[in-house]
Formats: sequence, C-alpha cells, structure tokens
Amino acid sequence: MHKLSQVSAHPARLRAVLAVLAALTIGSLFTSEATALPTTIPASQEIQTLDPSQPRAWSNSSCATSLPQTVHSILNRSYVAQRGWGVLVTSLDQGTVLYSHNADRHFIPASNTKILTTAAALQSLGPSFPMGSKPLSEWVNTINTYSNNRSADFLLRKIGGQQTVRNRLLGDLGVDPSQYRQKDGSGLSRYNLASPATLVTTLRGMSRTPNWSTFYHSLPSAGESGTLRNRLKPLRGQVRAKTGTLRGVRALSGYLQHPDYGPLAFSILANQSSRSGSVLVRTIDEIVVNMARSRPCGYGSTSL
Repeated sequence: MHKLSQVSAHPARLRAVLAVLAALTIGSLFTSEATALPTTIPASQEIQTLDPSQPRAWSNSSCATSLPQTVHSILNRSYVAQRGWGVLVTSLDQGTVLYSHNADRHFIPASNTKILTTAAALQSLGPSFPMGSKPLSEWVNTINTYSNNRSADFLLRKIGGQQTVRNRLLGDLGVDPSQYRQKDGSGLSRYNLASPATLVTTLRGMSRTPNWSTFYHSLPSAGESGTLRNRLKPLRGQVRAKTGTLRGVRALSGYLQHPDYGPLAFSILANQSSRSGSVLVRTIDEIVVNMARSRPCGYGSTSL
C-alpha cells in the first residue's frame, strides 16, 4: 500500500502530516522573499525616510538597525508628543535626507539661535576680525562652546543686528527666510523661531566656506568640552553640536561623524512642556547615540 494511503487510514495522523506540509510551504515562501531583498543600500541611493506619525511593521528584522528606523522607534513612543519634536538628519556632503520629521515646522530653538548668530558673524567679518583684544574666532568659540548669552547678544549688535544675519545666511548659505525668526543673538527670547531645516542648511552651508574649521571647532565636543562635556560620552570624537535649553525646550544641532553613512548634519528640536528637561535631554541623547550605532541595511516590505 502507498505510504499516503496508509496515513489516510488514520485521520489524526493525516491531519498532522498536512499541518507539517503547510508550515513547510509557508516557511519556504518567506525564505525566498527574504533572500531576494538587498542586504545593503548603494551609496548613491537616497535612503528611505519614515514618518513617525505612520507606524510601520518591518518584516526584515535586520532593518531595525537602520538610521531611519532607530530614530522612528524613539519618536514613536507614547510619551513623545510628536508635534512637539522636529528632527532632520542629512548627509553633510550630498544633502541626502536620511530622516525627516516636522523639518519645516517652527520651534523655539533656545541657544541653537547662536548657530545663526555666529555663522553670520564669521561670514560677515571673518575669524581674524579684531573684537577688542581678541579676534572674532575666540568670541565665536566662547559663545558656542560655553553658550555665553551676553557675548552672543553683543556680537549680534556688533555685526549690525538681525538684518545682517538674514542677509548673510540667505546670501551665502541659502537659508529660507520663512523658516526662522530671530529676536536676539543668544536664544533667550521665546520669540525666536527656527525649523530643523534652517539649522541643518546653516550647518551644511558653513561646511563649504573658508570659515568651516573655526565654526566646527567652536561647537562643544561630546563628552569632552563645553555644554556637552558630561553628555554623549560614548561618542567622544564623533559629535560636535550646539545645545539649547529653556523651560520646556531642549535642542541639539550639529555634526556626527558616522562610520557608514559618512559625516552627517542634524538638528533635533524639542518643545514639550509636559515633560521634564531631563527627560527631553535623555531622549535627544538616545536619538543621537542610536544614530551613531545604526547601520545601512535592506528594506523589508511594510504595512500601515
């Protein structure tokens, strides 16, 4: 007698065999689909951006390590009010958007306003311009590294006020005038407004000017100097960024040297008065650390 006929004589045994065959068939389908996916993203290919307001289920678990997904997973937590957060991450050289969430929305930037002030001052006067007994480069270093508010407000007046900032940023760096409003040089005013796109455009623009080295080295170094001395210690030598602090506001914008994606420019602005400052700082730092640890990978199918 044929073996299948023997099995059919026992209904329970037949059901068990059919269940095994079905499981094997389904498993082979998933295996063949997964092996068809690319395991890396070509350097020339723009990396997919995810919107945290649209949660997605990733079928390829390896993609949990990608930069978009690591940021997405943090901003998708219940305690993060997504309208109160703006994030933009781009490659420094090519400007490819790696992640964007509320990138064009206006936020209170706190001391990230100093990025605009010091960038415009360097573009307007040059790093060796004498400011009393010190060159401008030393003023910029004090303002950005230690977030000196008085020096920042003085510098804004010295270069001719907000109009000089607007002219220099627009003319030299290509910043959209509708994407920010500046009321002081320091960022203490809550009437200052900026988008992540404004700050990232400024950061990228400065990297293409003769003042790049002065500007870059004026920013606090993670775990080493200034207002980042006690933050992001696992990323020593990888991050230079300007902090920002007001009641209900935390910000961090700067540069990340990534081993796979290359140098990145990023801006993270959090306006969330319902959470303590320490929670906002921890969340921002977690985003940056996870960005640094992320790896490019292939994308599985997604479902909304």
